[in-house]
Amino acid sequence: MMTAPAWKKALIWALVAAGLVLSVPNLFYGRVEAHNDAALAVETAGFATEEQQAALDLWPTWMPSGLVNLGLDLRGGAHLLAEVQVSDVYKARMDGWWPEVRDALRDVRDQVGSVRRQPTQVPYELRVQIENPAGMAAGVEAVRALSSNIVTLTGVGQTDIDVTAEGDVLIVQLSEAEREAVDLRTIQQSLEIIRTRVDQAGTREPTIQRQGADRILIQVPGIGSAAELKALIGTTAKLTFNPVVRRGTAEDRTPGAGNISLPSLDEEGVWYTVEEVPVVSGDDLTNAKGDFDQNGRPAVAFQFDARGARAFGDYTAQNIGAPFAIVLDGKVISAPVIQSHIPGGSGIITGNFTVEEANRLAVLLSAGALPASMTFLEERTIGPELGQDSIDAGRVAAVIAMAAVSVFMIASYGLFGVFAVLSLALNMAMIFGILSAIGGTLTLPGIAGIVLIIGMAVDANVLVFERIREELKNAKSAARAIEIGYERALSAIVDANLTTLITSAVLFTMGAGPVRGFAVTLAIGIVTSVFTALFVTRQMVETWYGLRKPSTVYV
Repeated sequence: MMTAPAWKKALIWALVAAGLVLSVPNLFYGRVEAHNDAALAVETAGFATEEQQAALDLWPTWMPSGLVNLGLDLRGGAHLLAEVQVSDVYKARMDGWWPEVRDALRDVRDQVGSVRRQPTQVPYELRVQIENPAGMAAGVEAVRALSSNIVTLTGVGQTDIDVTAEGDVLIVQLSEAEREAVDLRTIQQSLEIIRTRVDQAGTREPTIQRQGADRILIQVPGIGSAAELKALIGTTAKLTFNPVVRRGTAEDRTPGAGNISLPSLDEEGVWYTVEEVPVVSGDDLTNAKGDFDQNGRPAVAFQFDARGARAFGDYTAQNIGAPFAIVLDGKVISAPVIQSHIPGGSGIITGNFTVEEANRLAVLLSAGALPASMTFLEERTIGPELGQDSIDAGRVAAVIAMAAVSVFMIASYGLFGVFAVLSLALNMAMIFGILSAIGGTLTLPGIAGIVLIIGMAVDANVLVFERIREELKNAKSAARAIEIGYERALSAIVDANLTTLITSAVLFTMGAGPVRGFAVTLAIGIVTSVFTALFVTRQMVETWYGLRKPSTVYV
């Protein structure tokens, strides 16, 4: 019987040893998890507290500390399905267009006369009434010149606005191609902002993905409740700086065209009438962090980008002595009077904040404002007790499957069955080792995949052992029968597992959430089971045969 060269044996057992070492942290899950959390906190803060140092000491630094992350259905956590209200973005875009349209029509005022914005129920539409309908053509041409080409692949050759006329009303609409582009950008921006906020909260392995045209699925293991998750991601943290028209003690029911009435956040019964179109907004922020004002009270320091700094500086230079409102999510948190020109685009936001509130606001502003509000269509909280029940049930299923397969293999193939069972145990360890190394997430379907692999993993051994039996019946020597058994079973083993691997790839590509977890676990199990069957079990057989040198074998 041909034996593998020494380097090949060393490589095989080195891979097995690596898998075993990488899987060990999962046997001490709580201790390693506490160690990892403390290490991350120390890396962020730059120093370790006494409690964090105690957690760091729970696990030796020279050992691997990667863990298999537990999915929502195993750890417990929150599940949300949100619908993004893209119509909010349409309205904001048209509000932004109004000053430009007004300025363009002002250039042809001798032909169109005075202009006035009209109300509309269509969020992506701007209606402007002109005094002189005879000059409508000139007005349409002037506004149409404001349009720009769409740069998306599907919108090549199209402009971002359509300009039409209806009597004495000039109508500006976002083009269909531009609305599609806005929808895509809005969903993508919402995804990134939600992901940033969730990551900054320190949660593990969240699932944040688009579903359908305007929905986002959010699953965060380890968080307390769906309400807590909504509080984290549902806050838009939309910051604007608006000119103040007047201050009052009641809501202004007639604020006037282009104005809105907003309540004060800290002053009970105080309302501000402000211009609806802001001077600058949170979109122009480049940085925000918790700080303290000159009186030592918690505040938020901010910095604008170049465009925001220029607009903010120009406005403060032209409006010294006038108040302006700092508006957060529809409430005025401060309305200071401009004392002097503020160049550079930096400042602080003061209010009745605690240190925690100031830091939280800074996190939300740094992550950016959600471009549109969200409606939560579905929300679920999965308790950790339910997740532990799933883990326990999966563990029992795996143990029973392992025991049943072991009994069958040993009863059918004797000593060779023992080798197959030992190989199967190493296979399970390698699966967890690889999942730990890649930071994989284990879900309940993933546990089902592991249980399935327990049965599939011995298939290759069965093919080899049955082939060895046939060769022994043909009066082949024991050594030759073992060699031929492995050689001639190889193609069948590879073909059978390759088709399953293709199925796993399709499930991963087309599936979502738990289905992907099942596909990943199944694919890793296929690779490791083929490796252990063709190489590890063979090494065991060859080592035994080399030591005992039996005249015949019983398979």
